[in-house]
Amino acid sequence: MEPARYAHREPGEGCLTTAVRFPVRVVVLILVVPVCLLWDALTTAARAVDRTVLRPLGRGLALLWRTLVLRPVAWTWRTLVVLPLAWVWRTLVVAPLALVWRHVLTPLGRGLARVVRGIGAGLWWLARRLGAALGRLGHRLVVVPARWLYTWVLAPVGRAVGWVLTGVVTVLAALVRWIVLVPAVALWRYVLGPVLGALATVLTVVVREVADALGHCWRVAGAISRAVGRFLGAVLRRLVAEPLRRAYRHVLTPLGHAVRDGVWRPVRRALRGVRETVRQTRGEIRRALFGTPAPERRSAAVPPHREPGGRGTRTLGSSTTALTKD
Repeated sequence: MEPARYAHREPGEGCLTTAVRFPVRVVVLILVVPVCLLWDALTTAARAVDRTVLRPLGRGLALLWRTLVLRPVAWTWRTLVVLPLAWVWRTLVVAPLALVWRHVLTPLGRGLARVVRGIGAGLWWLARRLGAALGRLGHRLVVVPARWLYTWVLAPVGRAVGWVLTGVVTVLAALVRWIVLVPAVALWRYVLGPVLGALATVLTVVVREVADALGHCWRVAGAISRAVGRFLGAVLRRLVAEPLRRAYRHVLTPLGHAVRDGVWRPVRRALRGVRETVRQTRGEIRRALFGTPAPERRSAAVPPHREPGGRGTRTLGSSTTALTKD
């Protein structure tokens, strides 16, 4: 039985691996199981709170915020601030600036552009002439002497310095090799290498066994946690979830339908009528303050004998008033 029991060992496992594996797994299992159970309990509770409390509360608060704050503020901002400011901006700023740009700045800019082009052409001609003269003078005074100095002075001196530096570097390289590199290589090959290799082997075995023990014990703790979670889930489902589901289905749902049909829909219809009245009143106030817009004036100038066509035509059989529409 013993050979069959240890037949699953990997090649290369020895006494050190066997001596480290069992105590490490026992200690890690004792430490990991409570942590795994606590972690699973916390994650399950957090998911339940998020699903049953935080998400519905967030949706309700968001609906209240949109209904009671964002929509009134947006309507007030658009009606009382944006539209008057837009009219003032177009009338007092944009129109005068367009006139100044069209009749003052544009002709002035064109004249300045012609003057600048003429001055630039003259300066460019002078610069070309001056550049040619300076180029010839620089060639005679700088390029020719510098070429002679490099050919007859700097090049020979540089070659001599290069020969001297090459000899010095060769001597220093030989000294460094035999005084530093050769002893360091021997020390590493015959002393430090074997010692560090043995330490690395021991540390590798210990780290590998600790990692394997952590994985094995985490899987065992997960199985235990899942069993405990299934038991607690069954208890909560029998004692809490089923009664709440039945109460929601047979009590809260009919009550919500009654509130929706008896309270919310009439209130929404009334609010829609109030909003339409406010829109019409705002249009009348705008026409009284700023006059009739240009499209309405053109439509008012149509002769009486011409009837408008399209979808806006109203007949006796297709009335769209509030008293006759379905």
